[in-house]
Order: sequence, then structure tokens, then C-alpha cells
Amino acid sequence: MSGYDVFDDPYCYKRTSVLKNRARLREAKTLEAFELEMSTLRSEEPLPAGRFTPAHYKRIHHHLFQDVYSWAGKYRKVRTAKGGNMFCYPEHITSSMDQLFAKLALPAFHSGAEALAFLDAATDFLAELNAIHPFREGNGRSQLSLMYLLGQRASHPLALTRINRDTFMPAMIASFLGDNGPLKNELRKLL
Repeated sequence: MSGYDVFDDPYCYKRTSVLKNRARLREAKTLEAFELEMSTLRSEEPLPAGRFTPAHYKRIHHHLFQDVYSWAGKYRKVRTAKGGNMFCYPEHITSSMDQLFAKLALPAFHSGAEALAFLDAATDFLAELNAIHPFREGNGRSQLSLMYLLGQRASHPLALTRINRDTFMPAMIASFLGDNGPLKNELRKLL
């Protein structure tokens, strides 16, 4: 959570980098543990069904983070970056999400698609979704939950328990910088 660069952040308690939360926790490490525990518990419940639209994606985020943040399931309204790399500006999130989610109509995302076609399309989709980063917090877990559902729909289930954070996170960063090769390799390991 503290790895984000944010400008004029109304999501945080005054004079802190701690996100305002339902438990009113003021310590970053305590909030991080609470967020992980609550979102993990929610991830063990069935994810919201939907039509793989931006609204469906918002419901997934809300489902995972409803116990932690009052703004769960709502697009962020602040500019944010990680490691000096800017994510999509808030004023462009809605149109960027609409354009990206239109790609889910491609045959590669539907049952019967070859594994390689799904892998290529899923890699590109996930890289773009990460670059948009529509929520103030919880993007990674929401992204993976959506990818899990997309894999199921395409008959190419992803085994998220095999994710290795030590290699997956650098692959996500590489995709943000334009190199999708490492991310494709990471997703291949999950098929």
C-alpha cells in the first residue's frame, strides 16, 4: 500500500499515508494485515457472477474489499503512480475500461479457444488492466480474481495458488513498461 505515489490523496487520514478504512486502523502494517485477511476470506466465497463488463469488475472489487474500504468497487478519483510510473488518470478510467473490456468479446476469451490464443489474449488484457489501475487499492487481487473467472469461462482455468510473488510482480512491472514476455511466462505456469 505504501508503495504508491499519490497526489492530493483524500483517501488517507490527514498527515499520513494510511488509507481511511472501516476498522479505523491508523497503522499501515496493521491495515495491510487486516486488508489481506478480509480480502482472503472474501476470496474464498463465490465471486460475483456477471457478464465480464466494467460493472462486473467493480462488483468483484467490492466483494473483495467491502469489509475494509467504504469506496470498494468505485473507481479512484486521484492520480496515482508506483515507482514513478503514472497509472491512467482518473478522468480517463471509465473510457479506458470500456475499451479494454470490449476485447473480452474476442473468441480467445470464450470456451473452445486454444490455450495459446487464450494465453496471448489474457496476457495483453491483464497488462492493460494493470496499467489502468482503476481502484485506489486492491487492483492486483481484483485483477487475478477476474483472470480466474475468465480462465474458467474459456475452459483454461488458472491455478492462482501457483503464483510466485517473487517472479509475478516483476513480470507485472515489465508489462507496464511494455514487455509482456515475462507476464506471459508467469500466466503459462498457472494454466
